[in-house]
Amino acid sequence: MSPSLFEAQAPRPLADRLRPQTLADVVGQDHILAPTAPIGRMVAAHRLASMVLWGPPGCGKTTIARLLADQTDLEFEPLSAVFSGVADLRKVFETAKARRRAGRGTLLFIDEIHRFNRAQQDSFLPYVEDGTVVLIGATTENPSFELNGALLSRAQVFILKRLDEQALSILVARAEALLGHALPLDDDARQSLLAMADGDGRYLLNLVEEVALLPADTPPLDPKRLAAQVQHRAPLYDKAQESHYNLISALHKSLRGSDPDAALYWLARILVGGEDPLYVVRRLVRFASEDIGMADPNALVQAMMAWDAYERLGSPEGELAIAQAVVYLGTAPKSVGIYRAFGAAMRAAKQTGSLMPPMHILNAPTKMMREHGYGAGYNYDPDTADGFSGQNYFPDGMAREEFYQPVDRGFEREIRKRLDYWDKLRRRLAAGGPVKGDDER
Repeated sequence: MSPSLFEAQAPRPLADRLRPQTLADVVGQDHILAPTAPIGRMVAAHRLASMVLWGPPGCGKTTIARLLADQTDLEFEPLSAVFSGVADLRKVFETAKARRRAGRGTLLFIDEIHRFNRAQQDSFLPYVEDGTVVLIGATTENPSFELNGALLSRAQVFILKRLDEQALSILVARAEALLGHALPLDDDARQSLLAMADGDGRYLLNLVEEVALLPADTPPLDPKRLAAQVQHRAPLYDKAQESHYNLISALHKSLRGSDPDAALYWLARILVGGEDPLYVVRRLVRFASEDIGMADPNALVQAMMAWDAYERLGSPEGELAIAQAVVYLGTAPKSVGIYRAFGAAMRAAKQTGSLMPPMHILNAPTKMMREHGYGAGYNYDPDTADGFSGQNYFPDGMAREEFYQPVDRGFEREIRKRLDYWDKLRRRLAAGGPVKGDDER
């Protein structure tokens, strides 16, 4: 049915207006859609098999299914497993049977197919087997775990990739061509826009649409101003208890400055002021990891034991255990190595988005996953000559990072020696040289 006059004039999201019209227009999925790729060959032969499209949000699963129906002359019947049930499936199957008697085929597309239960998934099987429908299921979840084995045996699984920077850049260029002007972004902001999308083409186009709504005379945005335009910050919340925060800050800084006497004084001031001791001990647990970390791994144990002791004894007896923890933390060697390493890792995780782990370190509990290369080439470190394989554990396409930088104090001095030793082995293994005979000490 063609759209009415009013529907045709209704505003449409940019992502809908830029929806690909042919498979050749789909970006980032050439490994399955190119003329020499599996789905491309099916389309060329005009013989479409049932399949499951597995991939992250915004990679084009629904669009691909719709285009496959168009390019193989099949009637497109879309359903969402979120909103549909057995009654909806029966209607589709009855319509498909009638259509088949008239010499026409049906492509049944089920979005979020993993949300159907096993009985609902079993109901597809007879109609898939006898060709009443060509089934295309879309899922963001691992089909090995979420779909029936019987259904998987009748449908090929194709893995769609998150859109890379090149594919996302193409989408931005198409959007700018449709809008008739470039987005008001400098080069760094343009890169930030792509990073914000995290491989999701639909989300990227939504961001582009927000930026496109800015006034025509808007000067080019830098990354900071771009973030202010397209992201909404949570409102600030302040309990306005200045004395409360001043005293806990004084305790924290005294511990960091290795002054146990001042720390005990501020602890006493806090408890005399009526603060909940459990709030204090929670802060001590945080301090043990943030300001001591691996310089003295026992610091966290002491803080947790103080928490446990106070919960068992209550006040005032349990407060002595908190005082003991304060003295231990105040006299322990200090390092922010863990704190900084985790912060750097979090920043890298946000910048790199949803990069997959390298295939060799992924488990392969199912036959399908093994066939797709999961776990291939993994070296089990304890079985190597030095107990160290030197394999890469970062995502493919991401350079190795050294987030953790231990200091030359306390136990971290020993950790530094281990890390240097493993780095030496890693370099020798990468160069193909011998590693036996090295002394870790």
